[in-house]
Amino acid sequence: MSTKDKGSAFYLFYIVLIAVIGGLLFGYDTAVISGAEKGLQAFFLGATDFQYSDMLHGITCSSALLGCIVGSALSGLFAGKFGRKKSLFIAGICFFLSAAGSYYPEFLFFEKGVPSASLLLAFNLYRVLGGIGVGMASAICPMYIAEVAPADRRGKLVSWNQFAIIFGQLVVYFVNLVILGDHIAPKMENLAAGISAVVNMDTLASDGNWSVTTGWRLMFGSECVPAALFTIFILLVPETPRYLALTGQNEKALSVLTRINGRDKASEILEQIKSTVTEKQEKLLTYGWMVVFVGIMLSVFQQVVGINAVLYYAPRIFESLGMGNPMMQTVLMGVINLSFTLVAIFTVEKVGRKVLLIVGSLGMAVGALGVCLSDVVPGLPGVIGVVSVMLYSASFMYSWGPICWVLISEIFPNTIRGAAVAVAVAAQWISNFAVSSTFVPMYNWSPSVTYGFYCAMCIVAALFVWKLVPETKGKTLEDMTRLWSSKKSQ
Repeated sequence: MSTKDKGSAFYLFYIVLIAVIGGLLFGYDTAVISGAEKGLQAFFLGATDFQYSDMLHGITCSSALLGCIVGSALSGLFAGKFGRKKSLFIAGICFFLSAAGSYYPEFLFFEKGVPSASLLLAFNLYRVLGGIGVGMASAICPMYIAEVAPADRRGKLVSWNQFAIIFGQLVVYFVNLVILGDHIAPKMENLAAGISAVVNMDTLASDGNWSVTTGWRLMFGSECVPAALFTIFILLVPETPRYLALTGQNEKALSVLTRINGRDKASEILEQIKSTVTEKQEKLLTYGWMVVFVGIMLSVFQQVVGINAVLYYAPRIFESLGMGNPMMQTVLMGVINLSFTLVAIFTVEKVGRKVLLIVGSLGMAVGALGVCLSDVVPGLPGVIGVVSVMLYSASFMYSWGPICWVLISEIFPNTIRGAAVAVAVAAQWISNFAVSSTFVPMYNWSPSVTYGFYCAMCIVAALFVWKLVPETKGKTLEDMTRLWSSKKSQ
């Protein structure tokens, strides 16, 4: 039987593999700050024209998230106007320019190695640019995969995007560890003393503050390599058949569908797509407010359970628990996260989306409670807190991490998918920024209250999924149009 008769699994694998590099960059860009933030903080504490406070540091560490909000909000417009493929190419350009600019924010306008308020603004603008790339990729990569994948493999293939996100985080944890090498990150209690001499590069290097002058730059700059590869490789994949059909390019859509699904199945899928895209665009609330509400709240709960506060500040958390080399603990957490993401990939089509979300929410609640107790109960071994953090993180990785993206990519009807995904993902990044920028002051004030709050949010998230989220396992994207149409008419 020819490829045209049964489709090519290799072709599907090839285009999904390239698309998930965008997920890898998503993870890389958002986690690179975990290794760089202490050296970066020490660097800007040396400024003489302003006071670099904890709040400013929280905003600087989270500034990329402002770009994520913009990028995700624009993703629907870009994906609809330019297509999924060209939009991902634009995201790749943003990744590359951001990595290069974050490595050398003084470019053209400032003296290298001299911290100032203007340089801080320039650095944050480069990080925001990278965030725009992340925001676009976070919305469009799973959308792209969902629109090329057969219904019976869609959940697994979209979950590979989350695997790539976690793999990107693990890669950057290793890269940060290698870059840091024998150099020691500055101790937080000693940061203020003598940091005003940050312009004296030789003195700082001899004092073990290499991470203040050079380390953080190399960590950000290392992203140039995967960003350049993604930007080139994305030019080699086709546009999605659903976007092609939406824009009247039925022959091209049929060609892509045939290569993936085989000739007979491709014709059937194309007819289903055409039956749901009689209008190229419909208003966001055409299918009622509930579908948009569910999408937004899936995004919000993925963030308010607090996971990114852990991912961004993992070394700081492990150091506070007194457990050995915090960078090594962070790498270990990355390995565990990657392993548990595989659980979702290989079970999502068997047990469904809802079960994984509910079980994961409860597991996260237990982990957050363990971290809370580690702070409240005197004399409790630090290993309890470390294990609780890892349970909390692992539970997220087989549930809210991948499954939220699966649902966002498939839950919306075809004719509003671009706009609805943009709204949902923008809500996610707004929530992410709120959680990440407030974590340091909250954690410094009370770790127990911080994780107690996250524990409560995990329980509320489980109840939300149980009551309001429909199961999408085994359903085509066109089935979702019919599902929400019927709910609106009830």
